[in-house]
Amino acid sequence: MGASSRLRSLQYIPRLSSEGMNIVVNSLLDKEYLETLYRVGKKPRLRSCFLYLRRLIKFLTFFKYDLVWIEYEVFPYLPAVAERLLRLLGKPYVVDYDDAVFHNYDRSDNRLISVFLGNKIDAVMRNSSCVVAGNEYLAMRARKAGARRVELVPTVVDRERYQCGRSDLTTKPIIGWIGSPSTQRYVVDIRDALKKVCNETGAQLLLVGATEIVREQLPGIPVDVVRWTEKSEAALVGQMDVGIMPLEDGPWENGKCGYKLIQYMACGVPVVASPVGVNVEIVSESHCGHLADSVNEWAEALIGILSSGTLQSELGMAGRKAVEQKYCLQVQVPVWSSILRSVAQRGNA
Repeated sequence: MGASSRLRSLQYIPRLSSEGMNIVVNSLLDKEYLETLYRVGKKPRLRSCFLYLRRLIKFLTFFKYDLVWIEYEVFPYLPAVAERLLRLLGKPYVVDYDDAVFHNYDRSDNRLISVFLGNKIDAVMRNSSCVVAGNEYLAMRARKAGARRVELVPTVVDRERYQCGRSDLTTKPIIGWIGSPSTQRYVVDIRDALKKVCNETGAQLLLVGATEIVREQLPGIPVDVVRWTEKSEAALVGQMDVGIMPLEDGPWENGKCGYKLIQYMACGVPVVASPVGVNVEIVSESHCGHLADSVNEWAEALIGILSSGTLQSELGMAGRKAVEQKYCLQVQVPVWSSILRSVAQRGNA
């Protein structure tokens, strides 16, 4: 249920296991915790205490393993004692980031958190044997923190799960977006452009993973809101004629790894994205769409793509090619395998 875990580590495990690695997974949060969080909107505190205790017990078995592979940090909102202990006792660990989680601390509105934990993630990075970052913004933070080794590995899709080409070409043009309730506000930010495009082209908006409340925030725009599931996401992206990734230009947004764009590209869907963070690199290098900032730029980019079947095809195929060459599981498995094996062999030397 956690996108970062699913994409940055869990999807690699079957292939890494087939290469002879024995990987034991220990998730901090469980299904019960996440279901309660998503349903109620608050963290279940009693459950959190139990899960932290369970992780502590599991963590104390670290000596059994050749290396520890950490997503972000061992104990969120606690000092980096666990990571320092691993370093002190000579147990190598790799830590992976696909989000600017250090801003949970150094930009927290809670004064105690910002003062006492503001540099926590820097300590986690510094004590690691290797930091793996999903984009250059995260990698720069690791280098600044004094990490001994930093590797860039993008967030990727399994290209075998995504197919090119819409199955139904008789319906209205579809402007698509896939995400979560926490990021649907970015779509609302460009509603003026979306309204203009839909009025001029007859297009409709497909939002995968948004909540129903977004309809009220997009008046005058035909919107289809669909629940996200891992099983259906690839097919839903395949229904789109153009995929969008609007963002604000802020610290959090610069830490994002452009996964939406890569999903669109995997289905041969051209993209339009805000020129923020890794979006610039993905779109510019792949030639898979356009970057847009103002309302006029968004409207012109979307209308231009929707008005030309030839352009849609050219941009879509360029995106799919980039996925096959770089942004897919099949290409990045050997990269991860090399990182993990080299760290295990070298230890903390």
